[in-house]
Amino acid sequence: MCRMKKIVCALLLSTAAATANAANNPFFGDYENQVAFNFGYGVNHGFIIPPPSQFVPFSMFQFQYSQPSTFFRLPSRLSLNVIQTVGFGEKYGWHWDKYTIPIGMISDDITLAYGDNWYFYSGLAVGMQLQQNERIGSKLIFGFKLGVGYKLTECTTMEAYVQHYSNGNTAPENNSYAFYGLGLAYSF
Repeated sequence: MCRMKKIVCALLLSTAAATANAANNPFFGDYENQVAFNFGYGVNHGFIIPPPSQFVPFSMFQFQYSQPSTFFRLPSRLSLNVIQTVGFGEKYGWHWDKYTIPIGMISDDITLAYGDNWYFYSGLAVGMQLQQNERIGSKLIFGFKLGVGYKLTECTTMEAYVQHYSNGNTAPENNSYAFYGLGLAYSF
């Protein structure tokens, strides 16, 4: 646990030195719209930032449409997300095929630091999954995302991220869905 505190403190200190400014939105450049496709592979862990262990046969496919915004003067992107989780098999006592569920979400990703061709961001989301299950215990779910992006061209960006979904303690069952993922975004 002490190691996790040190990592979080180091991230906060490094972002404080290069705080993003709202005059330029690094998610979009000169554009006003963005579409993205994200793929995530599941991790069986309850931490908001899960350690890269206990990988499970559970995937996430996400289509995202975004527009630029600001969050307390920091550049951000407001997004509509359509998500499909796909599970198969059993591992760590969970039947992952039970969690093949569509999800709809609204999210806001906030740029914490950026350079000419890269950015570091954190995001929050709220949404609904089509059906309740014993892992989450609620249709209402909340999301947290931490990621980094790199501009491949003026319009195209590749992102790597960690994504966490849970019911935010709104139900007795409080396990989560967690993913390590990659995304490809196109701004226009």
